[in-house]
Amino acid sequence: MDVLRLLVLCTLAACCVARSPPGPPLPNAPFAPLRSLGCNDSEVLAVAGFALQNINRVQKDGYMLTLNRVHDARVHRQEDMGSLFYLTLDVLETGCHVLSRKALKDCGPRIFYETVHGQCKAMFHVNKPRRVLYLPAYNCTLRPVSKRKIHSMCPDCPHPVDLSSPSVLEAATESLAKFNSENPSKQYALVKVTKATSQPVGLCQGSLIKSPGLPPQPGVPPQRFKKTVTVSCEFFESQDQVPGGENPADTQDAKKLPQKNADPTSSPSITAPRGSIQHLPEQEEPEDSKGKSPEEPFPVQLDLTTNPQGDTLDVSFLYLEPEEKKLVVLPFPGKEQRSPECPGPEKQRTP
Repeated sequence: MDVLRLLVLCTLAACCVARSPPGPPLPNAPFAPLRSLGCNDSEVLAVAGFALQNINRVQKDGYMLTLNRVHDARVHRQEDMGSLFYLTLDVLETGCHVLSRKALKDCGPRIFYETVHGQCKAMFHVNKPRRVLYLPAYNCTLRPVSKRKIHSMCPDCPHPVDLSSPSVLEAATESLAKFNSENPSKQYALVKVTKATSQPVGLCQGSLIKSPGLPPQPGVPPQRFKKTVTVSCEFFESQDQVPGGENPADTQDAKKLPQKNADPTSSPSITAPRGSIQHLPEQEEPEDSKGKSPEEPFPVQLDLTTNPQGDTLDVSFLYLEPEEKKLVVLPFPGKEQRSPECPGPEKQRTP
């Protein structure tokens, strides 16, 4: 019996982004080392939660990420500018699509044989007196658990298949055809990623089960397989956004501010977090890997500067005050001088 499960994703994507690069180095600024923090500290866990909330919010495709553990945490206290946290987070992909806008607490990790795990590096700015929470930059790398590990734990469990396989396209086509036949008032076409303004956007899960056909009968064409198709779809509300319509102190998003020295008739700019989520193929472990140094499973880089003395990042748009507000940004720290309390405890063991 061959079971194929398919996730058909349709997304809206409309964004206007203007990026503001870090400014010149601070003149004669003394080097302020980063302070290591415990990975299970309440402050660290709270900031990690805000960072992931922001990362999930700015995604237009894929699934929401949940925190599995804090891998490393540093902080740079900056006088009246508050703090800039440097976080390395081990994350798990949930079953909730980012467009569902569900609360993260209602989104559990995937079943173990569908596990997608990874790591995010994020810089997060906190200024409690000014009620500012802001994600300047992030990068994430994700990959599925290898088929070999899944098979060693559960030989009969389903395993991921290549989405370009003809059998996957067959399952997708027949699943959606069944859904359309049961819902004649609306007809949906199979897409991978699309932009739309009026049609619903949704997530469908379908399966195509093939079992041996009936034995030959007189006057009836022989059947090699009997097909059983099941499908369920969840459609999301319109994802139209009104830029700058919310308070960053409440939503952790940046307000828009007209560019300085810009033409007064020009439109304002929006400063969005810089970052991306990269999906890697499963990491197979060669049988002759004993004694060899393992490949880094999640190669995540995040550097807004390589200057060890730090550069400045203009965040005046967060404060909406006459004077400029700048954060000192240092190179993202490595493994050196990590707190002995890191990494923190895992919420869920991955295969």
